[in-house]
Amino acid sequence: MSKRYYEENFKKQLVNIYNQGNHTYRELHEQYGVSPSTIRQWVVRYNNTESFNAEDNKTDEEKELIELRKRNKQLEMENDILKQAALLLGKK
Repeated sequence: MSKRYYEENFKKQLVNIYNQGNHTYRELHEQYGVSPSTIRQWVVRYNNTESFNAEDNKTDEEKELIELRKRNKQLEMENDILKQAALLLGKK
């Protein structure tokens, strides 16, 4: 199943229609062919930050956690390299 791409203006249009309160996610799905969960995700993201980009919708804590996990992985790799170097030097 391939990922579909929707233009930002189309997304904004559906969010605006939903925000008017006259249509449910299901009704919008039936009319426009976009899954209700996708429309819901657009509505939540856009109403929170006026952006559909997932990066723009992460909390500061989520961003910090991602950075800490990257740093932890980097340190683990460096530690493994140092352990291997110590083993090699110990054999000489």
